[in-house]
Amino acid sequence: MDSSKEKDHGKRFRVLMFPWLAHGHISPFLELAERLASRNFYIYFCSTPINLSSIQRHQLIDGGRLSETNSLIELVELNLPTLPNLPPHYHTTKSLPHHLMPTLKKALDLSSPSFNNLLSTIQPDLLVYDFIQPWAPTQASQLNIPAIQLLTTGAAFTSFFGHLFKNNPDTKFPFPSIHLYDHEERKVTEKTSFSDDSEDSERVFQCIGKSTDIVLINSVKEVEEKYLEYASSIFGKEFVPVGPLVQTASSSTSYDHEHEVDKFNEWLVNKENSSVVFVSFGTEYYMSKEEIQEIAYGLELSEVNFIWVIRFPGDQRETDIGQVLPKGFMERIGEKGLVVEKWAPQAKILESCKIGGFVSHCGWNSVLESMQYGVPIIAMPMHIDQPINARFVVEIGLGVEVKRDGDGKLDRRQMGEVIRKVVMGKEGTEVQRKSKEISQKMRCKGNDDIDVLVEKLERLCNKGRMQNVQ
Repeated sequence: MDSSKEKDHGKRFRVLMFPWLAHGHISPFLELAERLASRNFYIYFCSTPINLSSIQRHQLIDGGRLSETNSLIELVELNLPTLPNLPPHYHTTKSLPHHLMPTLKKALDLSSPSFNNLLSTIQPDLLVYDFIQPWAPTQASQLNIPAIQLLTTGAAFTSFFGHLFKNNPDTKFPFPSIHLYDHEERKVTEKTSFSDDSEDSERVFQCIGKSTDIVLINSVKEVEEKYLEYASSIFGKEFVPVGPLVQTASSSTSYDHEHEVDKFNEWLVNKENSSVVFVSFGTEYYMSKEEIQEIAYGLELSEVNFIWVIRFPGDQRETDIGQVLPKGFMERIGEKGLVVEKWAPQAKILESCKIGGFVSHCGWNSVLESMQYGVPIIAMPMHIDQPINARFVVEIGLGVEVKRDGDGKLDRRQMGEVIRKVVMGKEGTEVQRKSKEISQKMRCKGNDDIDVLVEKLERLCNKGRMQNVQ
């Protein structure tokens, strides 16, 4: 810990933030850290060295982005034990081969004594933890430190998930637009849809149950109010919306990536407004060759301009994009498409007036970014919370879902048809209008939510300090 940074902030409440080791979790935790730091909380941000290195390089420390608040955010290393096949560069979900996910979760569990030492050393006024570490709030409780959970999922999914596992299977979810298709229900029955690990469901409930008084959630009251209320009733705790916790386009790109941003800008400059779709399936879902080829044909059939980001896991880094795309695909699409590997400045691209749609897996962070920038979603959910997020996107008019066949497989013709409808058809006009309306609503949000949050957190911190004095 950096005592020189902390010594001038003794009167501030000190918060230790501990996200799961995934970019999709670290990013909203970091956004909340910035907001709390701007309200004079002193933040300890805990993760593995590989994740903290990424934060330092691309987002936070000494990069100029947080000139006013970075002195109030301190990065704290949590070193995981060495396990077979899990070297330090795999102490993150980024590029992690799928079969090593259980090993990473095991390593995090084995680090609990080290985390307990951090808690004892830092003695924060509050712990903010994630969905998969029920031992963290237990350790905090033993030290009289209040602990609250920050859920990085949306309220529609959280309430549906809670309803599904807490009620009789015959009890219908009260909001019929949120549902699973047959092929998705089969995965839930097999305990493979909401999580890659059946134990994770129980961990989520434990983490919610151990959250002191309230649960924070990366949600927006203006679009998810009924789901927030239902989640609160199911779990018996107030769900407090703190979203949207998304990066702004201006802050989402590091100096190291600026030259790459220029490449996208140069490609977009000659395209007509709202004529391009951005295609990305997140940082942690790796498509099979069959899926990649079906998507390629779907994009080709749509005849719409596109930017497509393809990612491979760490053990397939040498894979050449040309090996997985259909033969002759790049030649046929010509200037209509830009296919890139690994990375694209998603927020900057979505902000562009050239973008008319987002072909998305409907990860919650991506849904929030679409709301923020007013970009319609062509929904192609893959797993975990994404199917429910896709139904929610359709319910609020933010997008249209690409239907799969009875076995859950993608269909190129359906994909091409939906993309054309959203970008070029009459149906797309209404979706575009609704997307802009939601974006305006998001941008007009004041500081009421953060004011309410700060008041609640200060109350918890004061309560913890009083207990420790006694």
